[in-house]
Amino acid sequence: MAQTAQRIALAARPSGEPTLENFRLENVPLPEAGAGQLLLRTIWLSLDPYMRGRMSDEPSYAAPVEVGQVMGGGTVSEVIGSSLPGFQPGDVVLGMSGWQTHALSDGKGLRKLDPSAAPPSTALGVLGMPGLTAYAGLLEIGKPQPGETVVVAAASGAVGSVVGQIAKIKGARAIGIAGGAEKCRYVKEVLGFDDCLDHRAPSLSDDLQRACPEGIDVYFENVGGAVFEAVLPHLNSFARIPLCGLIAQYNDTASSGRRMSSLMRVALTRRFNIRGFIVTDFAARGKDFYADMTQWVRDGQVKYRESIVDGLSNAPQAFIGLLRGANFGKQLVRVGPDKA
Repeated sequence: MAQTAQRIALAARPSGEPTLENFRLENVPLPEAGAGQLLLRTIWLSLDPYMRGRMSDEPSYAAPVEVGQVMGGGTVSEVIGSSLPGFQPGDVVLGMSGWQTHALSDGKGLRKLDPSAAPPSTALGVLGMPGLTAYAGLLEIGKPQPGETVVVAAASGAVGSVVGQIAKIKGARAIGIAGGAEKCRYVKEVLGFDDCLDHRAPSLSDDLQRACPEGIDVYFENVGGAVFEAVLPHLNSFARIPLCGLIAQYNDTASSGRRMSSLMRVALTRRFNIRGFIVTDFAARGKDFYADMTQWVRDGQVKYRESIVDGLSNAPQAFIGLLRGANFGKQLVRVGPDKA
């Protein structure tokens, strides 16, 4: 067994877009499990847009990562040492070990995974937090009805790709918005959306009019910025907007009042509902989600894709790429061997 471990700490808070200088790779002694502890070896690390908010010290729904602390994040790990009843070496667990090759745990918050039931990496994607985000946000807030039109931003990403497929299962039309022809082809031809529009095209608003001739009933927001501005004129009266993320604005250095008065006027006259949410708001739907999503994946009704980079040292560059839209599907870092 290696006698050293690695971790990536927040070296400095970013101003605008993060750079490699905001992260620091550290070599540290391998921790030893004491009484009532587990030693975990990280297999998979999840990279997610919310992590950009944790790098900032602005008020938010969760505490920021302090400068010098290990970057936080969801992980799938193998138990390699245990003095805790109920856990044995070789167990595979879902947790929040963060950006490091090894971690100690008291077992709280861990969930055992069955590698024979599904690939362990899916616990960080379609069968994990992103999948539940899509499921609960769409069904609890969007409430799509058969025949309605659902538009999804970042439609090739870990959340957006699942949103559109659930919309189709529920009998709605699904229109995706993604970055580039390759992603749009994937969204239409593999995921089965009715159409997918390139957000880079200057004709996005006109393209939405063509794709949504009867307007938009549900808009699942992951992006914000110019994409939302293109969608806004096409929202129907009583439209529902699950507000999941604003990745286009996470690196803004100053708040902007762009179009705020226009947004408020349209919200009033068309009586649409915008609700921001965090996935933990719907933790009670977890059991239903897992039962439904497992069946949909098994039946081929929901498909998924993973973007994988190897090695913890490559996590910062992959995260920067994620914020730029470089990922295709769920972004993961394979930190160590996956024996499953």
